[in-house]
Amino acid sequence: MRSMTGFGVGGAPLGDGRVCFEIRSLNHRFLDVRVRLPVELGEHAFFVEQLARSSLSRGRYDVSVRLEGAALPPPRLASDRVRAAYRALTELRDELCPGTDLPLTAVLGMPEILGASAGEPEVLRAALELGFREALVGLDRMRHQEGAALGRELDERLGAVRALVAGVGARGPELVQAGHARLRARVERLLADTSVSVEPGRLEAELALLADRSDVTEELVRLGSHADQVATLLASTEPVGRRVDFLLQEMAREVNTIGSKCQDSSVAHQVVELKSELERMREQVQNVE
Repeated sequence: MRSMTGFGVGGAPLGDGRVCFEIRSLNHRFLDVRVRLPVELGEHAFFVEQLARSSLSRGRYDVSVRLEGAALPPPRLASDRVRAAYRALTELRDELCPGTDLPLTAVLGMPEILGASAGEPEVLRAALELGFREALVGLDRMRHQEGAALGRELDERLGAVRALVAGVGARGPELVQAGHARLRARVERLLADTSVSVEPGRLEAELALLADRSDVTEELVRLGSHADQVATLLASTEPVGRRVDFLLQEMAREVNTIGSKCQDSSVAHQVVELKSELERMREQVQNVE
């Protein structure tokens, strides 16, 4: 299991310098990759993004790249563009403001005058991939550490859920008997001062119906099955966050059904505890890949 929160750095030699990577990850429902590169590497943004998307899954990832030292050759001066731009500005100056001083810096400030020299594309992309892979190793290391801590906490809470479910199951037969006793007592109170009598067969039928409506065996069985599936997923090395979240939602629904069926104070208390544990688990699972 891996957490969706982590940080990794890496780099690779390039020219007389280095290309450096930082990858930060946060929890997110889907895969969201954001890449930031220096202007000199702008044309390689798609390449870096595809590297990230092919290696990462659920989560938000901020991938930052920077250059250190003389990683790339110096910019090239586009001499022909300088001459053409200065000639055009001179003609415009002579038309609008004859005699006005026109310094060369007016042309050199234009972005298209200095062309970035990106070097050999194959060499550059190899360095980008190597730096990304190194940062990914550090990111995965931190995410595995965080994931192990999350896994231990989720296992503990799942154990608490199992214990509470077992407690509700142990109360099952008592709840049915208590329901029978309450219904009999209520009928006797209602008929105490009257001459009306109730057919024993009809009373037994009502008691059977009450027992069926208050029986939570099916819900307990499904809760146990869901808990087993959650335990299996927590031990998996694959991304499991969304599947565990779905199972926890289903478990919460079963617990709500148990709460509506059982009119018992002790069971009501256990239902509240179950809801609380499941909600805590769902909060933690939001950080699981």
